[in-house]
Amino acid sequence: MPKTNRLHYAWVVAAVTFIVLLSTSSIRAVPGLMLVPLQTEFGWSPGAVSSAFGLNILLYGLFGPFSVAIMDRFGMRRVLVASLLCMGCGAALVPFLGAIWQLDVVWGLFVGLGSGATALVLAATVAGRWFTAKRGIVLGVLTASAAAGQLLLLPVLARVSQELGWRAMVFVVAGICFALVPLVIGLMRDRPADLGLAPYGEDGPPHPVQRSTGNLFLTPLRALAAGAANRDFMLLAGSYFICGATTNGLIATHLVPACVDAGISPVVGASLLAGMGVFNMIGATASGWLSDRIDNRMLLAIYFVLRGISLIYLPFSFTSLQGLSVFAVFYGLDWIATVPPTVRLCTNIFGREKGGMMYGWVSAAHQLGGATAAFLGGVARGDLGGYLEAFITAGLACMAAATMVLLIGRGRMRLAALAG
Repeated sequence: MPKTNRLHYAWVVAAVTFIVLLSTSSIRAVPGLMLVPLQTEFGWSPGAVSSAFGLNILLYGLFGPFSVAIMDRFGMRRVLVASLLCMGCGAALVPFLGAIWQLDVVWGLFVGLGSGATALVLAATVAGRWFTAKRGIVLGVLTASAAAGQLLLLPVLARVSQELGWRAMVFVVAGICFALVPLVIGLMRDRPADLGLAPYGEDGPPHPVQRSTGNLFLTPLRALAAGAANRDFMLLAGSYFICGATTNGLIATHLVPACVDAGISPVVGASLLAGMGVFNMIGATASGWLSDRIDNRMLLAIYFVLRGISLIYLPFSFTSLQGLSVFAVFYGLDWIATVPPTVRLCTNIFGREKGGMMYGWVSAAHQLGGATAAFLGGVARGDLGGYLEAFITAGLACMAAATMVLLIGRGRMRLAALAG
């Protein structure tokens, strides 16, 4: 492709993806703000409410590999539009619920499945299809948008909930999803070849890609079976299970209730999460840059050790706002930094074509861990009267995850490839 001064359309696709991931992350921010109001208004137990939130997180992750297969067949634009409409309609129904099983169905099942296409597999797919040069830094920025958006929108949603009620807050989330539909229809494109382009960073003709004709259900399952027989995949998935448990499941869902238990207002707790979002942007972007230069296993090990230390410190930081602020900075830098090196390891192990779907299954393990921790965190709050044991256990689990990632590739001839 001749070099010109025109902006490559890859950057437009990346910008649309950034906005979608940033905005739809509000779905992930809602559970921490709804747990206490639902418990107070309906008398539902923390464990019962957390089970619906946990189901949402689980399906959000499990649908990821299947969403990659569906995107290969029908295109990213169509899948994203359907996903946004599904999330918007599901969120709009929540204020009319009156029974816990309805929360399970609408928020757990409907919104959970709808949000699967806007999981981080979308960032991995866009970066893999549209970029050859600067892929690491693009993936880092898109990753940061998914987590930082959740945290940056949280204070706004908390204020709406405080001033207008939790139902108004959920309507705001539904409106965000609906507002994104015209943007995706107008600007999102599936592949560079659709516009007669090569991926950014390559010269020459487009890379025509034949759309997948494989079974939409069996193709991801065959990929999972291949992963289950691969030791490195299992180590990576196990570490990511712990990653999800210690981020989406525990902190995103239960930090605000933990603040409430300590006599700190929900708005202040939400503001701490928002502060994490700022540092998360820095940490995830830097991680994308580092993943192109440093052994990805070592990066992951360092991230998990630092996260474990911060979680063990957390229960003792609620005595002062300064202590919580230290935690927010320390943890925020580490929150989603694990994604770029994990995606790169998946690509190195399984190749460029299969890397996205395999990352989808690793990400599913992440969400399974998140669902488990979301549920058990609620049980801990109800049965043990607080989160001390949950935070300490999560910190120790991170140390185990650090050991697991260091074992990837050991005793094999692929060490140099994995490091790159």
